[in-house]
Amino acid sequence: MITPHALAAIERRGFGLPLVESAIRDRDQQIELRAGRVVRQSKRVLGPGARVYLVRVVLDVDRSPAVVVTAYRTTKIAKYWRSES
Repeated sequence: MITPHALAAIERRGFGLPLVESAIRDRDQQIELRAGRVVRQSKRVLGPGARVYLVRVVLDVDRSPAVVVTAYRTTKIAKYWRSES
């Protein structure tokens, strides 16, 4: 499920639901933000310049089905990427 806020944000940011669904399904990482809320993120090559972006999808997973709260892409991969420890 996706909130109206998340849908508006995705449209405003210029990428579609298939990219969000792919980031959820084929995630590279999942990070718990707090109890019941996670971010699933994936590195993707996007755009005409073939630039690497981190696609981040924030989900409330304490509901069934999980709810997409928001989604965005960023080039600040080092800021959000968690090294395996």
